[in-house]
Amino acid sequence: MASQNVKTFTDQNFEAEVLKSGEPVLVDFTATWCGPCKALAPVIDQLADELVGKVRIGKLDIDESPVAAGRYGVRNIPTVMLFRGGERVGQLVGLSTKAKLLSFIEG
Repeated sequence: MASQNVKTFTDQNFEAEVLKSGEPVLVDFTATWCGPCKALAPVIDQLADELVGKVRIGKLDIDESPVAAGRYGVRNIPTVMLFRGGERVGQLVGLSTKAKLLSFIEG
């Protein structure tokens, strides 16, 4: 079951929800047809539940919001990016473990 703590990011709300956020934001660039993205979804849900109030976590469907995906050069999915203060501070491409994502967020 998807977590209610996972936000939905779109081309329309990306600036307000991600770039202007007062807290760090983890964006999972995904697509409904992507197998590895589906495998990553439960990990993203767990992190969203565990990091409430510390990190905003959400997904952006690259098919529905191609502008943001293009702006940040997303070529393969899943791609996970971390934003702080409106700037991209890190990126992971491919399926990641929960431990790797936690280290990425805290690093």
